[in-house]
Amino acid sequence: MSPVHDGSTGASLPSVTLADIRRARERIAPIARRTPLVYSAALSERVGTAVHLKLECLQVTGSFKVRGAANRMLQLTAEEKARGVVTVSTGNHGRAVAYVAGRLGIPAVICMSERVPAGKVEAIRALGAEVVLHGEGYDEAERHSFRLQRERGLVRIEGFDDPFVIAGQGTIGLELLEDLPGIDTAIVPLSGGGLISGIALALKSGERLIRVVGVSQDRAPVMVHSLRAGRPIELPEEETLADALAGGIGIENRHTFRMVRELVDETVLVTEEEIAAGIVFALEQDRLVVEGGGAVGIAALLHGHVSGLGRTVAVVVSGGNIASRLLHTLLEGASSGEGRDA
Repeated sequence: MSPVHDGSTGASLPSVTLADIRRARERIAPIARRTPLVYSAALSERVGTAVHLKLECLQVTGSFKVRGAANRMLQLTAEEKARGVVTVSTGNHGRAVAYVAGRLGIPAVICMSERVPAGKVEAIRALGAEVVLHGEGYDEAERHSFRLQRERGLVRIEGFDDPFVIAGQGTIGLELLEDLPGIDTAIVPLSGGGLISGIALALKSGERLIRVVGVSQDRAPVMVHSLRAGRPIELPEEETLADALAGGIGIENRHTFRMVRELVDETVLVTEEEIAAGIVFALEQDRLVVEGGGAVGIAALLHGHVSGLGRTVAVVVSGGNIASRLLHTLLEGASSGEGRDA
């Protein structure tokens, strides 16, 4: 990673480059899957332009997070691996860290808030990681993870605000450029910013002008409000179908806030009802099981939140780890007309 000057602090911060993303792709190839890009006839007809879905919901752990986790953890020394790792997660990052740790023989501790769905907690435990539940939201769980890091001498694996994690997620952007060279607009879920930062960097490193749109839930979208405020802020966490997008970006955010501000062209918000409709649409029209956070891009298109799409659009479907009971409830609600209230 090459240094870049951060004018706000006077510090020298590592910057992610296209070369870093290319190296990450080679590094993580044995662990992370190259996911398919599929044309959605139903969504294309609905919005009047060609829409392709990047299916990270078919990734080995059910979400894109394994890319960044693998790229970071493959940098660990033998001594660091022996000490073990710790992270904080709303579900998918913890699952990715647990999976990679199992592959590499590394002890892993995953801190999660008590808001995280039980299915995601059990999926992580099943991978052999120690799960520590603490607090009512992501920020409380994160503070507890720092305490465990100090007490046990563990190595921290950041969920998004880390150059190696960002580079790992950026490999999706390389795949999009290769599989869809005519891409005009990329629509990407937005939470802490690691996913969209890496993808945007890869997409904007070429000669073509490619628009990048971030989509968040409208319940406590911390990155979006931080961009409006001009600095990282904290918000009380709220319940949302897009639980993978919940949580803060860190008051001391060093990388993703700046990268999102510089590289992302637009951000939009979707409601709970729109997310539910996106989940149901993906299943009924494209036969895809998609979690709330993974459905926000579909929801934004379905409800007309993104204009100026161009001729070719890619939507990153970031994850598919949704509880079967919740999916059944949403389908029943859609068929009965009750919608999100179901």
